[in-house]
Amino acid sequence: MDYRVSAQRRSATFLTASCAVLALSACGGGSGGDVISTPVTPATPSSPITPPSTNFLTEEYYRSDGPEYHDALEAWKAGASGQGVTLAIVDTGIDRNNAEFAGRISPASKDTIESRNTIQAVDDHGTQVALVAAAARNNVGVMGIAYNATIQVLRADRVGSCTNAVTLGSGCKFNDADIAEGVIAAADAGARVVNLSLGGSEPGSVLTDAIDYAVRKDVVVVVAAGNDGEQNPDPFASGIRSAGGNNVIIAGSVSESGTISKFSNLAGSDAAYYLSARGQNICCVYEGSDLKITTEPDGSRVFTVVNGTSFAAPQISGAVALLAQAFPSLTNTQIVSLLLQSAREAGAAGTDTTYGRGILDIGAAFKPQGQTSLAGTTQAVSLSGVGGTTSPAMGDALQTASLGAVILDGYSRAYSLELAQNLRMAGIERRLSRGLASRIRNTGFSAGTTSLAFNIDARAPKANWVQPLRLSAEDAEQSRVLSALVTSRLSPGKSFGFAYRQSAQGLAASLQGKQQPAFLVAPSPDSDIGPSAAASAAFGYRQLIGKTGLTITAESGSTQFAEEANPLTAQRLPYSGKTTRIGVALDRQFGALGAALSLNWLREQQTVLGARFDKLLGTSGANSLFADLRGDWEFSPSWTLGLSGSIGQTKAQGSGIAIDGAQLISSAWAVDVQKSGVFGRHDAIAFRLSQPLRVESCGLTFGLPVAYDYATGAATFGQRTLSLTPHGRELISELAWRGQVANGNLSASIFWRKEPGHYSSAPDDKGIALRFSSEF
Repeated sequence: MDYRVSAQRRSATFLTASCAVLALSACGGGSGGDVISTPVTPATPSSPITPPSTNFLTEEYYRSDGPEYHDALEAWKAGASGQGVTLAIVDTGIDRNNAEFAGRISPASKDTIESRNTIQAVDDHGTQVALVAAAARNNVGVMGIAYNATIQVLRADRVGSCTNAVTLGSGCKFNDADIAEGVIAAADAGARVVNLSLGGSEPGSVLTDAIDYAVRKDVVVVVAAGNDGEQNPDPFASGIRSAGGNNVIIAGSVSESGTISKFSNLAGSDAAYYLSARGQNICCVYEGSDLKITTEPDGSRVFTVVNGTSFAAPQISGAVALLAQAFPSLTNTQIVSLLLQSAREAGAAGTDTTYGRGILDIGAAFKPQGQTSLAGTTQAVSLSGVGGTTSPAMGDALQTASLGAVILDGYSRAYSLELAQNLRMAGIERRLSRGLASRIRNTGFSAGTTSLAFNIDARAPKANWVQPLRLSAEDAEQSRVLSALVTSRLSPGKSFGFAYRQSAQGLAASLQGKQQPAFLVAPSPDSDIGPSAAASAAFGYRQLIGKTGLTITAESGSTQFAEEANPLTAQRLPYSGKTTRIGVALDRQFGALGAALSLNWLREQQTVLGARFDKLLGTSGANSLFADLRGDWEFSPSWTLGLSGSIGQTKAQGSGIAIDGAQLISSAWAVDVQKSGVFGRHDAIAFRLSQPLRVESCGLTFGLPVAYDYATGAATFGQRTLSLTPHGRELISELAWRGQVANGNLSASIFWRKEPGHYSSAPDDKGIALRFSSEF
């Protein structure tokens, strides 16, 4: 069989910087073209390579036509350079004196023609192919895709055929057996890729057997499509592909604009295995170790560039070397699949008969492909990280949160992924909006030992209590009861109560007869217990034991979130996470001093102190214990001083990667002073300084894969803690007055919130509020 590389001069000039460039076409069975690079942000592979810290964006980089267009930069920044990978080139030899290859020509290189016994080329073709694939990164000339790869030179041109190839354009010639010997030598030397920038007639059985041998030894074969402008690749390329099956890529050429080169054979019937790459106007021909530059009569300096699918093929071969280094567990079949599947779209959508699978995109090939999972597990994980939202008590904790883990993609490639990147922080609660909710009206009455209180939707029309209480369906909806509280005294020392959409803390306060100052913004610690939750029902029982009151409460409800609240109505949208609370409280009066101590147990089914996390993190709820202490001192007939505080311990229940028992410590406190009878018997003014519930220490602990060994396929696990302690600390000061005015109730408030929502960077929230309501 007769195979060849072709070379011819073609005068086509274009401007690069200030230099006119003369294009020289010198290719054997192939060449490619330039493309505009698309910015990609690949994940960083967790592999035995160390990402370099140096700058790649040099003149050498911009002068090189393949790396920028095919986004090799993303692979380089991840540490891949081809180091330790052997890239075999079966061609016309190499200029071994060129400094671009210094120290990187494999000792397994050989001339397949023993009588000649030299790899030193007499033409430029093999050297140009090697430059595109693996020219050094040395700040001169150009750099190749795999600039640190070991180059195995396998010279196979027929004796004497290349002597006048460039001058006469006659092209070098190759024999079937010589190419086959080169392929076998590459496989035996451990090469990961063999580049065949050759073309011609269909290969014979000696060569196809050699291709079969190589792919069975885990070698990828890249072959040029040919430069005849035909609808299908050369018979040589198609025959190589048939012999190598899924381990062969046919390389077509595109220009810098991403259009198929006029000289390039198209994908045709081999479209499924055809990948386009830059093979047109590729810089540059060398003289020795320097770029060849000629001076035109007009004084312009001219570089000599080359064209052909011969120069598209080594772009792809270089990409193979980068993948083989970065992900040593990949097989040849997987590498081919990755490059074909990650190709940049060109021509008709999907695989087409012109561009085949598209244009080589190294950056995309380095991104995770297929189903991703935590290393060492079968647990699927999204590339965007895990979802979830923290609670108001955690404030801005996630600003510096980190939860790194190793994941595997569908090709068992390891990547580091920041799982916390998609967690959201709770929004800053609009406490004033909630306090000024205008849709609610209050009413209540007592009958003997029983008291009832209701919050009713303010949109409801006033009821006519003289007539029988009958409501249409529409009126029933408008007049729906938003919350209700019923208490009854069974005997002088015993009482009980029920609450609908009211917390157990509110019910306990009613049973104890506690009177506390009313504030629009500053919360009381015992009302700020645990996560923001909507109580569906509560029960309470109180009994006097001597002078000490014992109150037992129970409540069921669901978790709610600050960012889901309607700021105009203070209504919260319920979340399906169920909550249960049980409390025990002791209270006693010591003359002018009243004291209360309570313990409250909170069970959350799907949240952790009000925070919800993706199922991947494996938190299946939490148990919290809160200890609340309050003291009230009536130090004069009209003055009262109050101190209150709450300490909580929350233990998360883990499943999967969450470690059971991880705990959070939280606190809330308030100091207030009140004077009653300021302007009359029924008004009061009060001041409160408080800290809403805040996580003080600790976080959630997870058992995560932190390293991966490609040799054993095993992941190393370690503990990682997600800190939920905010950097900010909210302090609220509020001065409030309330009284009766014109058959209604008037309240006024001046407040100042420092670092609202426990966000250290949040501006202070301050304001004045007036509220007037009348009974109906």
